[in-house]
Amino acid sequence: MNYLRRLFQPRKPAFWLMLVLNALSTALVWIVQHHTLQPAAATAVVVFAVGNMVLGLYFMRQLLQTQAPEKRRPQRPH
Repeated sequence: MNYLRRLFQPRKPAFWLMLVLNALSTALVWIVQHHTLQPAAATAVVVFAVGNMVLGLYFMRQLLQTQAPEKRRPQRPH
């Protein structure tokens, strides 16, 4: 459960980059599977998809290595 708190950090840009890159990788793989592309174009799309996946995993690893954000305690009125 602690891993999920480390991974879900919407205030950090690495979180959003991870989401965008992984979504783009999924879209690129879908393009290769559902469209007939020339071999050179298919290879280029696959290389971009793998590159996006690697960068997404890098940002995920970066988020997991940080400390989990602390839950803020409600402040008492003075």
